[in-house]
Amino acid sequence: MSKYTTGEIAKLCGVSVRTVQYYDTRGILTPSELSAGGRRLYSEDDFERMKIICFLRDAGISINSIGELLTEANCSSVISTLLEQQEELLRKEISERQAKLDLLNGIKREIKSVEDFSVESIGDIAYVMENKKKMKQLHAVLLVTGIPINIIQWTLIILWIVTGIWLPFILFVLMAIPCVFWLSSYYFRKTAYICPQCHEIFKPDFKEAFFAKHTLTLRKLTCTCCGHKGFCVETYGKDE
Repeated sequence: MSKYTTGEIAKLCGVSVRTVQYYDTRGILTPSELSAGGRRLYSEDDFERMKIICFLRDAGISINSIGELLTEANCSSVISTLLEQQEELLRKEISERQAKLDLLNGIKREIKSVEDFSVESIGDIAYVMENKKKMKQLHAVLLVTGIPINIIQWTLIILWIVTGIWLPFILFVLMAIPCVFWLSSYYFRKTAYICPQCHEIFKPDFKEAFFAKHTLTLRKLTCTCCGHKGFCVETYGKDE
């Protein structure tokens, strides 16, 4: 049966000699025997145990936990459970890091679209990115509500063109107008705007917001904080 010195087992497992010695002092990997000159000698079983220790360390499991695991009678079952727990923690960490990476990439994209970039702009962009998910949900609500209205509208227009019957379309318009105003009111209660001049978040007057020139992310408004008039960045805001 092969015997390994401290240096040999360290080299085979890709660790330092000091690491192997440390595991010895912790009682995790005790050499099977000592040579006549007092050198530590490790057996094949010790080598296999060392590989398990290295594997568990690479998986992020602490030395204390490894030491306790290797003394368990049902070691394999406990290790399996611990690895599952470690996997869950790592997946959560990956998810959190991916979210941060997505945020950074989003900020980088937004920075390219900012003409007069400043330090304050970073805060504005970060705020918008953090609330982007809520804005998407809000847009989804409007889309789901608006699609049936559009379908009915075009159906009645086609009916008018084909048959000459216009009364259903007129009645629909009369009913749709209050619905459109209600949806708009709901939308503007949920949104707020960031002024590019003073970088304050404000809520505009409903009438101004409703009739303002706009894009998907910008709306030309008058800031209620500094009076600046121009395109302001739309973001999610709390109900007043």
